[in-house]
Amino acid sequence: MGEAEITQQPIFYLFIAATILLTLGYSWGHRGNKRIFLSAFNALVDTLKPKDQSFTKIGGETGYHANLIPKKNSFIRRVDATITLLPRQSWLYLPFSLLTFRFDRLFLMLFFSKKAMGLVSEGHLIEEKYSRFRGPKITNEDQLQKEELRWGEHDFLLYYADEVIKNDLLNLKQKLKEPKYLRHIAVVPEREQAFLFMIPKRGYVSEAFPVIYKWLNNMLEQKRSKQAEARGN
Repeated sequence: MGEAEITQQPIFYLFIAATILLTLGYSWGHRGNKRIFLSAFNALVDTLKPKDQSFTKIGGETGYHANLIPKKNSFIRRVDATITLLPRQSWLYLPFSLLTFRFDRLFLMLFFSKKAMGLVSEGHLIEEKYSRFRGPKITNEDQLQKEELRWGEHDFLLYYADEVIKNDLLNLKQKLKEPKYLRHIAVVPEREQAFLFMIPKRGYVSEAFPVIYKWLNNMLEQKRSKQAEARGN
């Protein structure tokens, strides 16, 4: 079959059309993931105002990691952020990823400084559906009390070591009002950190993270002040 005959075959035009669609899909997906990544990480930087920061690609177009050192914070010495994104740039793989991976993910670990040690007990607020679907294992689950509650349009599970951390988490629930894309928040003094997991929809991190970060710092500050007063007495 000659070259001229090949170009007249329907499969040739289908091949050209598929190539164009995949090329456009890569460009569209690349821009989409970049917008989500920048929206999330810019929100973290705006809140933390880090004195030092580093960013690393961990999955080509679908994964990024950041280490952020807050400029002024007595209780949080470092924040590690990892974002994993759907492969929007690969239309061939995207449908399979939607079935297994399902959504974008932002994991945040806020490491406590020495001043925060001994101030809080362990507590978790975790969406019930997420806890069943590949949710993280709560190491001390058998040692924690558990309650079910409704938060906005979602069912959550509240795990707590004592009434103090329970009330602290309920206070955050009241401040945030609607969890939207927040799936898990934990305070784990045994690991010297707080943990957050959320779906990083554009604009959501800038909406939720400053509230959570302020809540955590205020909570630790109040507990430290009470501890100092108790020692003074």
